Amino acid sequence: MTDRSNDAAPEVDTRISVVRLRVMRTVVVLTLVLGLNYIFWRWGFSLNWDAWWIAVPLIVAETYSFIDVCLFGMMMWRARGRPAPPPAPAGLTVDVFIATYNEPVDLVMRTATAAARIRYPHRTWILDDGSRQEMRERAEAAGIGYISRGAEWIDRPRHAKAGNINNALQATDGEFILILDADMVPRPQILDRTLGYFDDPKVALVQTPQIFSNVATGDPLGSQAPLFYGPIQQGKDGWNAAFFCGSNAILRRDALMQVGLVGYVRELDRSVAGALRAAGRVIRKARAHPAAADPAVASALEHVNQAVDEAQERLRERAPLAEVTYDLHRRVDEATRSIVASDVAGIESDLREIEALAGSSAANRSPFDVQEAVSALATRELSPLNALEAVQAVLRTIGVERSGEAQPVMPLATISVTEDMATSMRMHGMGWKSVYHHELLADGLAPEDLGTMLTQRLRWAQGTMQVFLRENPLVQWGMSLPQRLMYFSTMWSYLSGYAAVVYFAAPIVFLVLGILPVHAYAFEFFVRFIPFMIVNQLLFLIAARGASTWRGQQYSLALFPVWLKACSTAFTNVVLRIPLGFAVTPKTRPTTSGPQWHLIKPQLTVMTLLVLAMAVGVYRLIVDGAEPVGTGVNIAWAVYDLIVLSVLFRAATYRGYDRAEEEGR
Repeated sequence: MTDRSNDAAPEVDTRISVVRLRVMRTVVVLTLVLGLNYIFWRWGFSLNWDAWWIAVPLIVAETYSFIDVCLFGMMMWRARGRPAPPPAPAGLTVDVFIATYNEPVDLVMRTATAAARIRYPHRTWILDDGSRQEMRERAEAAGIGYISRGAEWIDRPRHAKAGNINNALQATDGEFILILDADMVPRPQILDRTLGYFDDPKVALVQTPQIFSNVATGDPLGSQAPLFYGPIQQGKDGWNAAFFCGSNAILRRDALMQVGLVGYVRELDRSVAGALRAAGRVIRKARAHPAAADPAVASALEHVNQAVDEAQERLRERAPLAEVTYDLHRRVDEATRSIVASDVAGIESDLREIEALAGSSAANRSPFDVQEAVSALATRELSPLNALEAVQAVLRTIGVERSGEAQPVMPLATISVTEDMATSMRMHGMGWKSVYHHELLADGLAPEDLGTMLTQRLRWAQGTMQVFLRENPLVQWGMSLPQRLMYFSTMWSYLSGYAAVVYFAAPIVFLVLGILPVHAYAFEFFVRFIPFMIVNQLLFLIAARGASTWRGQQYSLALFPVWLKACSTAFTNVVLRIPLGFAVTPKTRPTTSGPQWHLIKPQLTVMTLLVLAMAVGVYRLIVDGAEPVGTGVNIAWAVYDLIVLSVLFRAATYRGYDRAEEEGR
């Protein structure tokens, strides 16, 4: 435990003025009106159906982007900047979790010792998923708690970081949990500045920004996210949809445990329902078997079939699960015994027949062929006792203890390689509230090379798309429609890789082949497109309130191979059960040397094609007299694409943060 300091933290007020909100709403309305006008015109009057293979993908990509703008506009409609929070109540119990797997011990201890100095009384725990002896010894020497997995996790799913935290939740009892990544060094006032929000008994989560202290000037890897940790989270907060981002967040234990218990019950319900459906299929197949013509067998199968139907009906009526499954087991056992009795009688008859065959052979002085006798008996239809054995096996998979898992209750969601979004989505679905507190309260470490950054972004995108495919927010009726749309908007954004491919391909197709996907006069196009683009960019400028969003816009297009891979691998994981694997983002400076051009081969290929297409376009314009307006527009479009992709040049050659160099600037 630590002593609480009397030092007062400076108040932070991030409220958005009424005037600013009205201006932003006006721009949102203009954006939507002009965007609808443009999209309707494009679909109805401008498609070049002679080149449908590029015209249709382009309008679909533009429609995708317009929906993205609509979701952003809705988000900003109720953007919420909060006043300074209430003081933290005295007497709350807090556990600080520092999740680690293979990060350097010194790095973890730096975070842990800073956590121990947090002013508000608390307990600090290192959650070591690597079970390292050195980590344990260093933690104990510093008076910091140490938790690792027990034997119950052996040969069972570990669920990565979610499993690590779920394991620690069973070993601790604090009312509130501050979760930190191994590299997120907390500031002493972090609990003083956030616990006051929990005066509202319905608040389950307070999320604070993730800001990094090792980012070079210009943010070459796009690590800082001023648009997300700012306007976007504040916009979601206005709809009670600000979500858990994995670190720098305080959660109410009661809310987490409710999520775990409800998830446990739902999983058990699904398991039982699935087992009963499987049992019904087995019985139906057995009743079609010729051996079911035996009256005893037919009666037993009918008895079990009725038992399964009644069990399903009782479950729909919410009868106690243990009672339903017990009664079903008992009735299946009764049917099994009746068929066994019938089988025993059949076996006795078979034995008498074997004796008769043997006796006949002896009387005729001919050898008795055992194999022949077995083959003759094997051709007979056997009773479907195995069907009831299969039903019993299915029913044995139903167990309230969830023996396939290390612990039956999993508070943090385990359906994704990123546990955060799914967990907060479930909390919102149960009526809990969340808060986004816009204040720097922890300093993190960003990736220091392109390969590490790509690994991190891929994992984020894969996890988000796993949640989308497994628990689509649009059909989570426990949440309000705005909440569902706020979650959906984040998932929707990762489909941008498909739109990016079209946006890169369209100017190349025109400049090389002279095929224009838009069938309209230039004036008709520009009079609709340019006003829409101007107010669209104005909306982002007003929402960002001076923060630079250009780097984020570049990477949203430049990382299109990552987004495509994330979508495809998440799909194959959820639908085809192909494992994703899990990679922890390295927290140390890479040891490799030289540019990492091999990591951006698809983007380099696109850039090469754009340059060649521009050269062909210029040639066709000068020599062949190609249409000047269309050629000029597409050359400008190609130049814009090259500018967007150019961010990867510095990223590929970036070798990490140099503090001395940055301080000398």
